[in-house]
Amino acid sequence: MRYVDYDIIIVGGGVAGLTAALYASRQKMSTLIITKDVGGQMTLSSSIENYPGYKSISGYELASKILDQVQQYGVEILFDEVVKIDERDDQVFIIKTRGGYELSCEAVILAFGKTPREMNVPGEEKFKGRGVSYCAVCDAPLYRGKTVLVYGWGPQAFEAVNLLCEYDNKVYLVHRGKSRIDLGSLPAKCIERFEELPETIVKEVRGGDKLESVVLESLADRTIKELKVDGIFVELGYEMKTDWIKGFVELNENGEIIIDSYCATSRRGVFASGDVTNIAYKQAVISAAQGAIAALSAYNYIQEKRGGVKIKSDWREVLKE
Repeated sequence: MRYVDYDIIIVGGGVAGLTAALYASRQKMSTLIITKDVGGQMTLSSSIENYPGYKSISGYELASKILDQVQQYGVEILFDEVVKIDERDDQVFIIKTRGGYELSCEAVILAFGKTPREMNVPGEEKFKGRGVSYCAVCDAPLYRGKTVLVYGWGPQAFEAVNLLCEYDNKVYLVHRGKSRIDLGSLPAKCIERFEELPETIVKEVRGGDKLESVVLESLADRTIKELKVDGIFVELGYEMKTDWIKGFVELNENGEIIIDSYCATSRRGVFASGDVTNIAYKQAVISAAQGAIAALSAYNYIQEKRGGVKIKSDWREVLKE
């Protein structure tokens, strides 16, 4: 068997990457995670209430628990950023990092996530997970009966408004545009607790231990006002930072990595999982499931490549026997 530094290298240390590492290492694959952090977007949530097995757990704590499991199996972690992947003629992948590392492997799992666009205003970094949220589906239940602000426009922002109204919140919708939301599209219980502030931008978020207010600026007359809120839900879309992988694997029009039901990409031996893929729903439990699929598929690929017995990963194949 040809020599490689690792059997599998996983790019990304969020829930998808960590779960992939867990499954890969349990299959006796030498595994390396290359990531800038551990936990990814999940760590921004102060409480996760929809992950099986936990009534409530912080994103940081959940990531830490998964990391503990992963490290028990000897998975190595390199805190760095991957900048390029090449494939040699002998079907070995070469991973190059910003820190100057050049590592080889037989299979790659891309799990570096999808990054929400930030407001880039003073105070945002300080209050992430303490009043500033990028996921209404994840965090809306934590703000029941509170005053919240949704910052953004489009389907995601409207869905966030509807969801937050279901939890008996006073909801402000702040956005740059002149368009006004059709009140008839809102649930009846939401209308009297909803207020739209068009042609407005967020300039700053303020507070002590947690977020207490936002500073707003009117684009119409440049007036400034401070609004007391318990939380702000940023719905400015997501950034798919996949330009560096363009041409190596196939991407869709949104810059997401296209995968099949086995989490295989357009390039044989390269798999992908989590928010960076073209899955419909961006949830931690789904990313974890995809991480497991990607790892088992990568293992299956390596076994075939080495001339081993193919593992039946399709239940229909099992039933035929």
